Formats: sequence, C-alpha cells, structure tokens
Amino acid sequence: MAKNKIYAVIDTNVIVSALLSKNSKSSTSIVYEAILDGTITIVYNDEILSEYCEVLSRRNKFPFDEEDVENVATLVIRTGLKVERAKAFDEIFPDPKDIVFYEVAMSKEDAYLVTGNIKHFPRKPFVVTPAEMVEILNM
Repeated sequence: MAKNKIYAVIDTNVIVSALLSKNSKSSTSIVYEAILDGTITIVYNDEILSEYCEVLSRRNKFPFDEEDVENVATLVIRTGLKVERAKAFDEIFPDPKDIVFYEVAMSKEDAYLVTGNIKHFPRKPFVVTPAEMVEILNM
C-alpha cells in the first residue's frame, strides 16, 4: 500500500459500486477499503455529502438501508477532510452536477478525483479511475 496519505474526492458512483460489489478484489472495493483503513482520506464538502446520502437512499434503485447510508455519512464526516470548493474556469462538464466533485478536488493540493465516469470530467492527471487509484495505492 501507499506510504503517504492520499487525499481523494470519491465520486458517488465509486461508493455505490463498492457497496454493491460482492468482489473484494474489484477496484472500487479496494478503494473503499483504503478509505476504511485510513490510507485514503476523503475530501468533501456539504454538497458531496448530501449527494452520497441522497443517492444511497434511493430505495427503488439500491438495496441500501438507512444504517448503510448513516455508516457512509459517519465515515466521511469522521475521517474525511471538509473543504470549500475552488472555482473551475474554462472547463466543460457534460453534467453540471459533477462540477462540485472536480472543484472540491481542485481545492486540496495533491488530491485526486476518483470516478467511474472519467468521460464526465476534463482529462487531468488528478482525475483517475478506481483501477488507476489502485495502481497509485500500490506504488
């Protein structure tokens, strides 16, 4: 595992995928485990935390119960780093709801943005897939 602490904004799709996965060797599961063991510190703001809770609470779409949602929120609040958004200028986003993840990642020097939807973000070195984050963890 990585020797230095890694800071990362985790896109909601990565958390959902990790929680749904039955494969502990999947990239999203490994990333989530790194959050649980403190190797990765989640960087977030209130908008991101609200999105996690709102998406995980979609009972018609996901099998998560209230305790699952509370556990994720508690993990983020207790172990994460809450920051303010930086402003992204001259960047184009297919979905404006994704801008907050990018801007929060920009606000913490050396932070990554881990997403399963890489095409939703400008291609920058700090925007990585879960598989790329696993490679970073193993450096």
